[in-house]
Amino acid sequence: MESVSLLSTLPSLSSRPFSQPSPQFPTSRHPHVRVCCLSGGEQWQMRRRDLVGCVGTVVGLEMIATYGKFTKEAEAADLIQRRQRSEFQSNIKGTLDKAITASPDLVPAILKLALNDAMTYDKATKSGGANGSIRLSPELSRPENSGLASALSLLEEAKKEIDSYSKGGPISYADLIQFAAQTAVKKTFLDAAIRKCGGNEDKGRTLYAAYGSNGQWGLFERQFGRSDSPDPDPEGRIPQWDKASVQDMKNKFSAIGLGPRQLAVMSAFLGPDQLETETLLASDKDVLPWVQKYQRSRETVSQTDYEVDLITTLTKLSTLGLQINYEAYTYPVQKVDFSKLKL
Repeated sequence: MESVSLLSTLPSLSSRPFSQPSPQFPTSRHPHVRVCCLSGGEQWQMRRRDLVGCVGTVVGLEMIATYGKFTKEAEAADLIQRRQRSEFQSNIKGTLDKAITASPDLVPAILKLALNDAMTYDKATKSGGANGSIRLSPELSRPENSGLASALSLLEEAKKEIDSYSKGGPISYADLIQFAAQTAVKKTFLDAAIRKCGGNEDKGRTLYAAYGSNGQWGLFERQFGRSDSPDPDPEGRIPQWDKASVQDMKNKFSAIGLGPRQLAVMSAFLGPDQLETETLLASDKDVLPWVQKYQRSRETVSQTDYEVDLITTLTKLSTLGLQINYEAYTYPVQKVDFSKLKL
């Protein structure tokens, strides 16, 4: 289709003097200037400022039309990238789910691995956070990270598979560790649903699909594109959770902008036995009400309060101090030259 400029659709304009002023256009300080527009055989008049406004509007519309073309192209490119990232993320979840399901005993260590990688964040210096530095041996070998090597080894094997099918480059350890935590958390939610159905897996999956919190992960999943730190984070930023007092835990959570509520909901991340951890946390008057709230919630069919608050807290923790590259894992799409196709 031949494109037509908006300017070409204007009626022809010509300056002509008029002996008598039109009642619609009274004489101004420029009485000798009149514009006559010929359109469809009819004649009509406009003042100079009306003409300028008219032409300015048309030029503006031309610019908008041109800008709109580029906007649509940008939107199309963004749509392609989002689809690429979504497909890659879906494949990652499948790989991690297979790996973690095969090693359920490592779920507590995977949760702690993600927590300790993120908890190195320091508000004062804006450094640390979920940057994958825990993979580095000087950091992994610290007392607070004791027992996490096996969890990291499991994820390293999963990473090999993920990188083998990635079209947009290898996945960062920072993303890998946090998405492994998501998979592990989902497994604990699903396991709870199965227990409530008397151990019937099919009924448990149906219950979780109907009442679970899968729809709450949107913000977490958009934070996809973390970069790995080349160096270990500074020492002394994380307590040994199994030896720390509740006050020590509160202080650490407070230092990164979280409180007793978030400490209570993250109890599964602090040690291998969630109930034992909650017993300790319940000894503090500030944390006790939240521990009780989440224990009651876990007794309900949907576990809504517990699951939603846990997802919200993990989402915040996993992005502290980080800049997300929202184009990570995208790749150029090969264009098809239709002129070379044989029809």
